[in-house]
Amino acid sequence: MKLAVLGGGGFRTPVIYRAIASGVTRTRYDELALYDVDSARLERIEAVLRGIDETAATTVRHRTTTNLEEAVEGADVVYCAIRVGGLEARFVDETVPIAEGAIGQETAGAGGIAFALRTVPVVTRIAETVDRCAPHALFINFTNPVGLVTEALRPILGDRVVGICDAPEDLCGRVARALGREFGELSFEYFGINHLGWLRAVRDGERDLLPELLDDDERLGSIEEGRLFGTDWLRSVGMIPNEYLFYYYFRDRAIDAMRQGHVRAAYLREQQDAFYSGDAGPAASLEAWQRTLTERESRYMEEAWDGRETERAQIVEGRLPGGYGGLALGLVDSLRGGDRAVRILDVANRSSLPFLDPEA
Repeated sequence: MKLAVLGGGGFRTPVIYRAIASGVTRTRYDELALYDVDSARLERIEAVLRGIDETAATTVRHRTTTNLEEAVEGADVVYCAIRVGGLEARFVDETVPIAEGAIGQETAGAGGIAFALRTVPVVTRIAETVDRCAPHALFINFTNPVGLVTEALRPILGDRVVGICDAPEDLCGRVARALGREFGELSFEYFGINHLGWLRAVRDGERDLLPELLDDDERLGSIEEGRLFGTDWLRSVGMIPNEYLFYYYFRDRAIDAMRQGHVRAAYLREQQDAFYSGDAGPAASLEAWQRTLTERESRYMEEAWDGRETERAQIVEGRLPGGYGGLALGLVDSLRGGDRAVRILDVANRSSLPFLDPEA
């Protein structure tokens, strides 16, 4: 099996590599190709990967390249996680809308639209290359805005392209724990796309457990969404929305917080500039990456928790950093192994939501 990671110099690439190196995946990858347009970023991430190898006492056969065709040639699976324009462009996406009184965020509002307009032409060209060089490859899209980008690629790759995000399954996992149940014991009715979706039912056979959770202040308040939106507000909706819907339902609060300086792109730009400018051996590089990842997670959706720093710290402590890596590898395992795992993915609507176009 050949796996090509597009955006291989990206900060979260070691999450995928570590998952493979640790053996959590049933699928054996004989070759891992890491592609990026920035060779310096690839070199920095390569040092982190060597640090993982030293820690895990294992090696995943891999190589880095700035040649897209070389990376995807003959690939069985392609992961696409690119950021067109880098964090400099994201900073513009987020700050310009805020100045005009609109949401500036990488997947929501005007910022998300700007990111999409810049990204779709690039990923379209990438998909055309994949279609030519790896005509049977599964294309797993992480590139934001995931839903929109995935839909844009369908005319080229059809059902071979799948959008993925860890946020929906993380929400379902939190709900299962609040109910005192195992994730695998329940089925979840989640509809929408990765950052614009709602959990409308949690089923144990024919019985829906969600109303029971919504009626219980203590258990509902124990999950992140209960604290973020408020238990009374969630009961009024009758569903549990993805956390990113905070930017829609509580738009004014989000913009006020952003205007107070909570602009994630500004923080990430400063943090990642420091990380990528570093030059150290494998062990020190891995330590720097882990420290930076922990700091990065601690500031996640900071603007939504403005004025509630203690609550945010508690929420962050319970998160699993970089969970999307294991989710993506698990998807490949499921497709190749034929198990009955249920995944929440961005795929064609077909008849799931009959009021939308089948290809949406």
